[in-house]
Amino acid sequence: MAEKQRILFADDDPEIREVIRVILESEGFDLLEACDGPSAVAMADDSVDLIILDVMMPGMSGISACTEIRKKTAAPILFLTAKSADSDKTLGFSAGGDDYLSKPFSYHELLLRIRALLRRYTVYGAKAAPAPALIQCGSIEIDPARNIVRKDGAEIALTDLEYRILLLLAQNRHKVFSAQSIYESVWHEPYYYNSNNTVMVHIRNLRRKLGDDPQNAEIIKNVWGRGYRLD
Repeated sequence: MAEKQRILFADDDPEIREVIRVILESEGFDLLEACDGPSAVAMADDSVDLIILDVMMPGMSGISACTEIRKKTAAPILFLTAKSADSDKTLGFSAGGDDYLSKPFSYHELLLRIRALLRRYTVYGAKAAPAPALIQCGSIEIDPARNIVRKDGAEIALTDLEYRILLLLAQNRHKVFSAQSIYESVWHEPYYYNSNNTVMVHIRNLRRKLGDDPQNAEIIKNVWGRGYRLD
């Protein structure tokens, strides 16, 4: 019998937690519930396959909780929020989130997002079948068998999507990838105009973590008008 996929859901509203629990458990998921941000951070670990965070929680927001959770696990994080402005989405992605669902939403849409994120994570991402060989790109070393990235010997904490973007570029060094090709290769979804901002935010976060220096030698180069490449 296949092991149930585990989802951690954090929301300060007990009625919403109850509804979500009934829906997800009826779909065969193992659900962990947190009533606030600190509880979600405490419960997040490598046994969790997906994390759903309400953004507007008292004490510690979902954004702040996401930042702390990213220090513990690369599991995909889905934000639920009444905010839908692009600036709010950018803030969520910058904190390490993977997707964003604005309220009100249908439970059918929620399940579609959940299954898409789990598919990326377990089939294509951090829990996918490992590749055998180390990939060396200057001071950057990628270990696909363990999903670990190091720079000058020091391990770098990347989200699942950041890791997969870097792996895509590293496995095709010097090849220029447009934002569309990155999105379709990494997210495994059709590309839309707003997807460009999503790719840009993840590239910016990845550059920051890799210590990219635009005034010196960039690791990920922006080929203006065409896309990105890894040198």
